[in-house]
Amino acid sequence: MRIRVSCFSLLFWLFCSCASDSRESQNGSQNQQTEENAAKDSPTQNVVFFGNSLTAGYGLDISEAFPARVQEFIDSLGYDYEVINAGLSGETTASGNSRIDWVLKNKIDVFVLELGANDGLRGIPTTETQKNLQEIIDKVSKKYPKSKIVLAGMQVPPNMGEEYSSDFRSIFPELAERNEIALIPFLLQDVAGEPELNLEDGIHPTPYGHQIVAGTVWRVLRKVL
Repeated sequence: MRIRVSCFSLLFWLFCSCASDSRESQNGSQNQQTEENAAKDSPTQNVVFFGNSLTAGYGLDISEAFPARVQEFIDSLGYDYEVINAGLSGETTASGNSRIDWVLKNKIDVFVLELGANDGLRGIPTTETQKNLQEIIDKVSKKYPKSKIVLAGMQVPPNMGEEYSSDFRSIFPELAERNEIALIPFLLQDVAGEPELNLEDGIHPTPYGHQIVAGTVWRVLRKVL
């Protein structure tokens, strides 16, 4: 039975990285050979969702967050992929750019990048947001050249100003085109601004809202897989 997406799986995933680092000086070449053999023997591929509270499923059980729903789509078709939820509430593109090095310690076959919303809500210059996202993409591509990357587009509320909102929205298609990666045009399509699909804060989706988000993601991700 496939291990479902969970906080435990992510913590265990990162724990293995730390444990491997602590032994590296003593067993460097042996560990490397072991990891390479394990990668060859294991047909399961990892789909890593790297994002903020939207990915983490803020206010819900992680099994209700959209990455877990995507795992259900994957399983229903018999695809041999395991979803890893690497979402962290409050994450900005800058903090994500710092955290990505830890996540890259483990194999990534498909990388779904969902960051930028917190930048937009804080009014961070769009040039800075775009720079950070590009650096994350570059790091993933350098570490795992064969990995496939999917970028989740985001928008900000109109109260941020028309010019800022327009500039922010254009970040994602520009990055996708420049890097020749798949794009989810707007992660919260049909969910943003709908009171019945969001928690009381009006920002984070309800369980049913996450189901809709999962469908939006799946329409793009299925083609990548």
